This record gives sequence, structure tokens and C-alpha cells, in this order.
Amino acid sequence: MEEKKLYPLRFCTLLDEYSWGSDEFKIADLGYRDSLVWDGWLAGNAVSEVMDTYMDRVVGDNVYQFWGRQFPVQVKHIRVKGKMPLRVHPGAEIAEQRYDFLGREKLWYVLKAGADACVMTGFERPTDASEVYSKCLDSSIEGLLHKTVPVAGQFFHIRPGVPHAASGDIEIMEISESSPLDFCLCGWGQEVSEEEFDPSLGLVDALDFIDYGAWTPPEKPEAGSDIVQKLVDIPEFTVTKLRLTDPLHIYSEKFDSFILYSCLQGEASVQIEVLGQTARFPLEAGQTMLVPAECPDFLLVPTDRDTIILETTVAPREEKDSYLSA
Repeated sequence: MEEKKLYPLRFCTLLDEYSWGSDEFKIADLGYRDSLVWDGWLAGNAVSEVMDTYMDRVVGDNVYQFWGRQFPVQVKHIRVKGKMPLRVHPGAEIAEQRYDFLGREKLWYVLKAGADACVMTGFERPTDASEVYSKCLDSSIEGLLHKTVPVAGQFFHIRPGVPHAASGDIEIMEISESSPLDFCLCGWGQEVSEEEFDPSLGLVDALDFIDYGAWTPPEKPEAGSDIVQKLVDIPEFTVTKLRLTDPLHIYSEKFDSFILYSCLQGEASVQIEVLGQTARFPLEAGQTMLVPAECPDFLLVPTDRDTIILETTVAPREEKDSYLSA
């Protein structure tokens, strides 16, 4: 019996609303949050089910050998209309040893920013656990935080241990490892929903992995062209900004990885030759598409002016993650 070929997958979104705004998952494989395939013969299947069945055909041999059956990246659209709780995430070692989860390397890409928008990342000056603890309890911690007035197109690589939040009128595309490990440090005097934060992931639990040094932006990758700009290039994932003016011929074999395309504006299509015919898979603004590693050769074609896309891949790694060895 002939084996069915995988195809570019789009997903039903998952929306969580809070007093300060909302999180809209574009793709998630978290157990309690699993995206469902939107269309095609896999429609209605969760990402976890697709991974369980097709494994390396989805993510590539190297990614599967290192990360296993969990899809390693999640994408969500954050909309803020107030002040989101201050949060922090651990690195891989603490996440694995204490919670049996992946770490939470994170990229924030600013989609829209109003006049009152603010992004808070780390501290303006070195501090310590005692000061942070007391100021989180009385909600005066904001005075210690490094603040940026963001503009659309700006991005922030938020490393493990760095407290962060956003406030005002702002929309953010978040790309991170597949992990639920955000710890709530401060809710600014407001009740924090248990739907947003596990009650066991709080201030006291985070004090020993917070980075108490002054915020310094991570070193940026080398500047690219107006067409291609690499935003983050770390072992956990690589994110590249594409400004599509002409079709791009993509050979995903060189990545040995799946590719995620998140369309920020405009419209595009992924075009694959199948038995002498062209199959077209549209990608509209606000959508994220997973192109499985099994699709080694395709065209990414802009179908609207000023099309901008974030491309996410995972680079090959030689050392097997100890998270998977237990």
C-alpha cells in the first residue's frame, strides 16, 4: 500500500483571554494545549498525534533524534491592552531536573505598538534576591526594570532568567521552545488566573534562577539584507525574517528540519510539484504553517505586496539532549 505523503499544515488557533489581553496559540504541543490540524487529510488531528505517528517525517531525522516526539517549537500571538504579569522562565537544566520539561528560550517580535506601549526586560542595575522579592510583593518592582518604548519590527531575545513583561497597547509574536514554564513574579496587585500560571510556578520558586545582573541585550547575529535578516540563531531554534518580493526556491534538505512560516503581513503560498502538477498551500497574514521535513523542495511565493514572514527552523545538533535519555 502506497504511503501517503505529508503536506504543509495549517492549524486551528487556541485563544486564552485574560484581564490584560490574550494569548493566541498558532501552534502548540503542550498536552493541555494541543493545536489541531485545520485542513487536508490530517484535519482534526492534534500536533502530538501527528508527531506520534509520523515522527521524523515531520521534523527531520536530527531534530527527532535530539528532541523526540514533542514538537520542539511553539508560536503564539500576544495582544496586550493593559499590563501583563511579570514573568520569568528557566533554562534547560533546571527545567529538566525540576519539572521534566524543556527550557523556554524565547523571541518576542513586535507586530504593533501604540504610543503607550512598553516592553520590560531585566533590570536597570544589578540587584539581588532580597530586593526583588520585596519589590515583587509590594508591586514596586517596575522601578527596577529596564524599559523599552518599542516600535513595530523590533525584536527581543529573552534568555532564561530574565524577568519580562509588556504593557500598554502592543501586539507581539512569540516564538519559543515547547514548554509551559513561565513563572509569575508579580501580578501588579491584580489576581492572577490559574489558567495563565500554574500556582506552583511562583516568585519563591524562581528566586534561585533569576538573572540579577543589569540587562544587556544578547549579541545579535550578523546583519542581513533588506530581504533576509536573521533575528535569532541559537541551538534551540533559528528565526529569520523574510521580506518576500520574488519567489524563493527552498531546499529544506539543507536544514534537516521542519520549517515554520509565520506570515506577519501580506500573503504567500507554498507550492509543491506533485505528479507533474503544482499543489498550492495559501498562507495568509496571521497564520503559521508547518512544512514537514518530508517536503524537501518547494517554492515560497508572495501573492501580495509587502509580504513579510518569519521562518523558524532547528539547526542540527550532535549531542543528544539528556531530557530525552531518562
